[in-house]
Amino acid sequence: MYGLTEKQFRLTFDVAKSQRGVTSELFMRLLEMRLDSVVYLLGFARTRLAARQLVCHGHIMVNSLKVDIPSYRCSVGDVIGARTRDSSKKYVMQSLEDCRYRVVPAWITFDSVAMKGKIEREPIAEELEQKINGQLIVEFYSR
Repeated sequence: MYGLTEKQFRLTFDVAKSQRGVTSELFMRLLEMRLDSVVYLLGFARTRLAARQLVCHGHIMVNSLKVDIPSYRCSVGDVIGARTRDSSKKYVMQSLEDCRYRVVPAWITFDSVAMKGKIEREPIAEELEQKINGQLIVEFYSR
């Protein structure tokens, strides 16, 4: 679903396991805070795979700096937007039009005029993807 390799998935799990708290919630939070996932949630791309490609091709800026690493871990206060190039804006505007009915999560504020989103806080457990049973992932990797 997130388009990660097994190695990336395992490394993300290891980071979640090393932190204090409920491992399954921390793991899901880390997945949602990846740059490609935030770009998808903002509606800059139609799919997570397209969001990953958009980031890789350098169309996304974080805090006014070009970032082309999809696994970049966003933090609270980061401002994510499209670059000022015409090709970047054209693609993002088309995707925003196609995804206009997608609801942006409550932990992200979105300015449609400036085409920028700001991460206001980390997502809580109720706001995370409900189709995934994080506890099964924890049990699998804890063997």
